[in-house]
Amino acid sequence: MSVILPVAQRGEEILKIKAAAVAHAEFNSEWLLQLASTMHATMLERNGVGIAAPQVYISKRVIIVASRANPRYPDAPEMDPVVMVNPEILEFSQATCLGEEGCLSVLNERGEVERAQAVKVRYHTLQGEVVETNFDGFPARIVQHEVDHLDGVLFVDRLSA
Repeated sequence: MSVILPVAQRGEEILKIKAAAVAHAEFNSEWLLQLASTMHATMLERNGVGIAAPQVYISKRVIIVASRANPRYPDAPEMDPVVMVNPEILEFSQATCLGEEGCLSVLNERGEVERAQAVKVRYHTLQGEVVETNFDGFPARIVQHEVDHLDGVLFVDRLSA
């Protein structure tokens, strides 16, 4: 049984700062593997489709992207969870789309956010391997939302007034 972590809420300082990169020496470490495991359990417990380490009070560049249908996102496509360490979005598609977003750190609030339809991402696995991959549609939205967290940006900051 994994530990469920408390989730930082809008207004808390941890959500406003740029997260630190995970150092080379930290790859495949017990603490990094444990962090990913508890982040995943916390995300599942709260019906999230993604989570970023700053949301659980760890200012490190680690996110999980895990689209799946649940009560908060009944139409989400199924995908295997992907843990991304030090993710970088290399390319944003010209095409954008509006979509409804919510956030585990902004309870009971949703909004339409314009995002790139597709993104190309480079990240490290927990073991330190470099991966480049493309995401399209809803998973691409999750990647952009979670990477924003690493830069201290909440989806509500992107809502057009």
